[in-house]
Amino acid sequence: MKRAVSGLLLSMFLILTSPVSSRSITFSDFNERNQQPSLPQTGSLAGDINPRALDLAMRGYFNLKRQGLLKREGILTLIDFDKPSVTERLYIIDVNNGTVLQSALVAHGKGSGDIMATRFSNRPGSNSSSLGLYLTETTYSGRNGYSLVLKGLDQGVNDKAESRSIVIHGADYVSQDYIRRYGRLGRSQGCPAISFDDCQQLIDTIKDGTCLFIYHAGNAYASKPGVRHHRTAFRSGRHPRHA
Repeated sequence: MKRAVSGLLLSMFLILTSPVSSRSITFSDFNERNQQPSLPQTGSLAGDINPRALDLAMRGYFNLKRQGLLKREGILTLIDFDKPSVTERLYIIDVNNGTVLQSALVAHGKGSGDIMATRFSNRPGSNSSSLGLYLTETTYSGRNGYSLVLKGLDQGVNDKAESRSIVIHGADYVSQDYIRRYGRLGRSQGCPAISFDDCQQLIDTIKDGTCLFIYHAGNAYASKPGVRHHRTAFRSGRHPRHA
């Protein structure tokens, strides 16, 4: 699907293939300079990446790129908490080549809901997930094994991520076997927890300064202009050394 637009174009539409970890996705009609993505309205996206979630994630990615905050460009991670925990809802996207490098199960916080995440908080002790834009930082080995530090960039939305020790880590309650037993994934204390099987490869793919965006349609954040004209709460600080 192509049409003429003004400015710089990137290709965009999702081509689902047979069940393999890497899928084709094209970014078309995306004006990087003006931050105006226009996703194709096509059934090819059905059941996989939500066009609205991808729209906001791409806006955030290019805003961070424009501000020079991305140490590693070309990688965008999208977590769609509008989907139930029994589905793969984490996507690692190669922006330059238009491919989904990996998709995975990911847990939300126990304070956010049961099978569906419906509540979000930036408050310490809430055990809830936080939405918005993040930068991935360094890795470390903590009580949950290999883990990835996240820096929340949205003031009042996720900027307490480091003080709350919100990191990506592996968990035994994130697996298809757990879903078969309990009808949902287990839940974290607010971290986007992933399967131990996925942990090493996934973290190594996105660590050290890539963009991560956590989405939910029912929350006011999704309609904020902050993603379009983003000003981060970026500050230097010490990394937590526990998960």
